[in-house]
Amino acid sequence: MASLRDQLSGLVYSTEHGDSCSGCRKPVADCICAQLEDAERLATLDGIVRIRRETSGRKGKGVTTLTGVPLADAELRLLGKKLKKLCGTGGACKDGVIEIQGDHRERLKLALEQEGFKVKLAGG
Repeated sequence: MASLRDQLSGLVYSTEHGDSCSGCRKPVADCICAQLEDAERLATLDGIVRIRRETSGRKGKGVTTLTGVPLADAELRLLGKKLKKLCGTGGACKDGVIEIQGDHRERLKLALEQEGFKVKLAGG
């Protein structure tokens, strides 16, 4: 871990390049931090998509979450959009997890298996 002085002494803005990324110290347009995070996330996956229903922290409203989808961030968002349209509900895609509003586990399992993913229903 770098000292506080090292963390605060980096270049923040340059008139030549504009804003700089705090992670890799490159101009924001050339930043590769998101690609590195995506590659690290993909490296930790086992290739099995897990579908579970969650209600915690949602005031009793249930959502179906899909974790472990072995796709890059942009492709993950497209898959999320396609699955939301299939279920006719809303949802979100954050931190490598696709959230679909409501309980659609069986429908999503069939759709993902048709896409060629290995799927498990997780939780109770």
